[in-house]
Amino acid sequence: MPLPKDLDPYANPRAFYGAELRRLREAAGLSQNELGERAFCSGTYIGLFEAAERRPQVDMSRRFDELLGSGEHLERLSLLAQQAKVADYFADAAELEARATSICEYAPMLVPGVLQTRDYAKAVTRASRRLASEETVEGQVGARMERAGMLLRDTPPMFWAILHEAALRVPVGGSGIMSAQLTRLVEVPRTHPHVVVQVLPFAAGVHPFLNTMVSLMSFADAPPAAYTEGAYSGQLTEDPGLVADTQAAYDLARAMALSPEASQAMLVSAAKEHAAHGNRP
Repeated sequence: MPLPKDLDPYANPRAFYGAELRRLREAAGLSQNELGERAFCSGTYIGLFEAAERRPQVDMSRRFDELLGSGEHLERLSLLAQQAKVADYFADAAELEARATSICEYAPMLVPGVLQTRDYAKAVTRASRRLASEETVEGQVGARMERAGMLLRDTPPMFWAILHEAALRVPVGGSGIMSAQLTRLVEVPRTHPHVVVQVLPFAAGVHPFLNTMVSLMSFADAPPAAYTEGAYSGQLTEDPGLVADTQAAYDLARAMALSPEASQAMLVSAAKEHAAHGNRP
């Protein structure tokens, strides 16, 4: 269970929420476990809120207010603390991603976010947010680049990515951007031994995920979780049965994919093809 720690309540809305929850809990004479039992969750979960490591949920905050006699105080703070740099449907998964010790991701049409170049990320964001301002687009691209920083941590997560061959062929942003992006996919595993990239070729045929982006996350101190995403929506699940089914399907996709070495060869070839196409008169 996360031990109570001193936070600067004014560092950000989430830290203020955590400090207020801890203040109200201690004023009520309750431990994290005791509050968790009454709120039908674990003491560990309470600790993550107080340590500002999980995004507060409105329903849970309303329950805390009822138990702690704090009116609508925590519920209102939760609305403020929920603000995030990423899409709302991905916010909870993004928090777990930052704590994961291993991440296994399958990408059907696009390069996984943490492996994207800035130009590729901007092209993808602009395509999905055509009416958004340049400031909004740059903000989302910046958040994606921040996520990529996980690969540079002293103890980075094991990151295993399977890309469908379609992600290599769709010319996102043009030939030059695609060539640079695929070249990055070749370079990252060479400089980061904790990163593995595989390609699932067209020849593999039908496979478990087909048109669904999947991310499986494992943790040192918590059960695994699975996140799936479609256009403008995503779903995070920590249900053991669903996570196990997703893991089994991922293992099958991994077995159907090319070896890391063969995948590198295909990436190099595809990068050259895009570069050559861009150089044509």
